[in-house]
Amino acid sequence: MNTKIRCPWSETHELFTPYHDKEWGTPEHDDRMLFEMLNLEGAQAGLSWLTVLKKRENYRKAFDTFDAKKIIKYTDAKKEQLMQNEGIIRNRLKIAAVIENARAFLTVQKEHGSFNKYIWSFVNNKTIPHSKREEAMAISEVMSKELKKRGFKFVGATICFAFMQAVGMVNDHSPECFKYKK
Repeated sequence: MNTKIRCPWSETHELFTPYHDKEWGTPEHDDRMLFEMLNLEGAQAGLSWLTVLKKRENYRKAFDTFDAKKIIKYTDAKKEQLMQNEGIIRNRLKIAAVIENARAFLTVQKEHGSFNKYIWSFVNNKTIPHSKREEAMAISEVMSKELKKRGFKFVGATICFAFMQAVGMVNDHSPECFKYKK
């Protein structure tokens, strides 16, 4: 029997394994998906990734599949509706952050042609290997400062590093993991 060796964390909950195998650490270049992941990582602040992962489908429904053009049109009534939605994390600041992030995201798209082009420029369009984790952490600090200057919310250095791991900007799979060399 040929069993895959995975990062140890990915086998601690049934939701983690498919997320690890299909998404985490895989280079992502789709603008909408990058926007979703940046906001989900922000929603995680002070919580566990498992909490967010369990609510991910609810987030997609609540925030119009993270369509930034729709999100920027949210009214106060829509914000209140989101505050009542038990399927997401009901934190007023985190909900407001998604709306502010949508505005900033659309501005970046307009200025750079795509959010992908902008965000991947922090790593010169190449995944940083696990062996250069310290370099990746330093880049997450720069990314955080730049995103904040542009009006993004819930994008501290720790959140940016988690985002970089999730979207494959840094390969932080353990060296034994089957995804490490991919």
